[in-house]
Amino acid sequence: MNKTLRGMLPTALAVAVLSSLGPTALAMPELPGPLPPAANQKVAHDIFRDLVEIRSVHDVGTQGTADVIVKYLKANGFTDSEIHIAPETRYPHQVNVVVRLKGKGHGKPVMWICHMDVVDARVQDWSVPPFKFTQKDGYFYGRGTADMKDEDAAVAAALIRLKREHYVPDRDIVVAFTADEEVGLEQDGPQFLLQHRKDLVGDVGLVINPDGGSGEIRDGKRLDFAVETVQKTYMTYHMETANKGGHSSEPRPDNAIYQLAGGLEKLSHYVFPYKTNATTRAYFASIAKEADGQRGMDLLALSKAPVDTAAAARLAQDPALNAILHTTCVATMLQAGVQENALPSSATATIQCRVFPGESADQVRTTLAKVAADPAIKVSLADPVMPAPETVPDAKVMDAVAAVVHGMWGKDIPVMPMMAAGASDSIFTRAAGIPSYGVGGGWNDVDDIRMHGRDERDAIGNFYQTVEFTYRLMQRLSSAS
Repeated sequence: MNKTLRGMLPTALAVAVLSSLGPTALAMPELPGPLPPAANQKVAHDIFRDLVEIRSVHDVGTQGTADVIVKYLKANGFTDSEIHIAPETRYPHQVNVVVRLKGKGHGKPVMWICHMDVVDARVQDWSVPPFKFTQKDGYFYGRGTADMKDEDAAVAAALIRLKREHYVPDRDIVVAFTADEEVGLEQDGPQFLLQHRKDLVGDVGLVINPDGGSGEIRDGKRLDFAVETVQKTYMTYHMETANKGGHSSEPRPDNAIYQLAGGLEKLSHYVFPYKTNATTRAYFASIAKEADGQRGMDLLALSKAPVDTAAAARLAQDPALNAILHTTCVATMLQAGVQENALPSSATATIQCRVFPGESADQVRTTLAKVAADPAIKVSLADPVMPAPETVPDAKVMDAVAAVVHGMWGKDIPVMPMMAAGASDSIFTRAAGIPSYGVGGGWNDVDDIRMHGRDERDAIGNFYQTVEFTYRLMQRLSSAS
C-alpha cells in the first residue's frame, strides 16, 4: 500500500535532529515519522540504555529497573508524593513503581501498565552482549529493546515531557511500571497492585498496555495498526495413561505410550468450533478492505454474525488467522518410561491450549476427553486459569488512537481492534473490570520478529517515534472530551 506520511517533521529539521544522535541514526532502516524534541530524545535514550543494561529476569527481580525509573522521574520534577514504590509482599525483590500526574479530576484516571522484567538471554547465542545497550547499523540492540523496555522508556520520557511542560490533564495520568509479566501466573505486578495496593490504582477507569507495539511493517511499508482488546485464555492440561508396566521382553497391548499416542493422534485432527466476537468481527471487516477474491469475500463474511463456517475453514489455512478463529490445543511435551528395558507404567502429554474468550476450563477439559475417546486417558487441568474477558471496542478510544496514528503516519493506515493469541498483563486489568487496550507506538517488521529471541533490537528512529506517539496519546486520552 502507498502511504502518504502527513504531519512529519520537515526534512531538513528531521536530518538535523537525527544527526545529533550519531552517524548510525542516519541509516534508519524503517520509515520516517515525527520525532520528539531533542532534549526529550536524550532523556528517552538514557532511560532506555540504563534499563536494558539491568538483567531484570525473574530470579533477579525488578529492584534495579525500579531504581532507574525513580531516579529519572525525580531528576525531572516528580516529587516523592507523586511516586510510589511498591515491592511485592511475598517477593520483595519484585518491585513496582506507580507514578501519578495529577489532573483536574474530570473523569477517572487513565493508566499505562509497563512491565520491567525480561526473559533471560544466553550470551553465547548473541552476536552482541544481550545486557549491554548497543547502537549498531541503525538499531538499538539488547534484551528488552522490543519487549518491552523500549515502551517503558517511551512512557517514562513522555510523562517527563508533560511534567516539564507543566501540563495539567483533565483526568489523572497514572503509570504502573511493574514486575514479573514474563513468569506466568505465579506472580504479576498489575495483579498485585489491583489486589493489595488499591490505594494506588483502584480509581482507574481505563488502561493502556503498550506491550509489544501495534504497527506492522513489511517490505518497508506500513501495513496497519492494531489495538488489542481481547486475548485468548492460556490453559494447560495433562493427558495421562497408567498401568502396571512390566518387562520389555514381554510386551502387552496395554502399553501406556501407545494408549496415549492414540489419543494424541485424534487430537491432532480435531478442529474446535469456529467463533467470532465483537473484536474479531471488526478486525475481519477492516482487513477485508485490503483483500480481494475469495479471501476478501470470506473476511467480509466473518465480519458478520453468525459465523460462516465454510469461510472460516478456508481462512483457517492461514496459521495467523486460524489462531484467532477458535480455541486451539496442541501437544507440546511428552514424558514416559524410566528405562529402555521396562514397559512404561505411565505416559503424560502436556497440552497447551489458547482458549477463545467465553469458554471455560471445564468445557475444554470435557472436549479433550471426548476427543481422546479412551477412558484410560485421564485429562486434568495443570494450573489455575485467569479469565480473559473482552474489552468491547469503544469508539471514543479507537478514534483517539486513530487520530494520533493518522496525525503521525498518514490517514491511509487502517486502525483496527484485534484479538491476541498470546497473553499479556491486560488479562488482570480486564478481570478487574477495567476496559483495557493494547496500544504500543512501535512498529514491527512482520518478517523479523525478535521478541524473546536472539539479537533483539529496535530501530533507532522507530524508538523515538514511539516516544512521540506515547506523548500525543497521553494528551489525547487524558482529555475529558
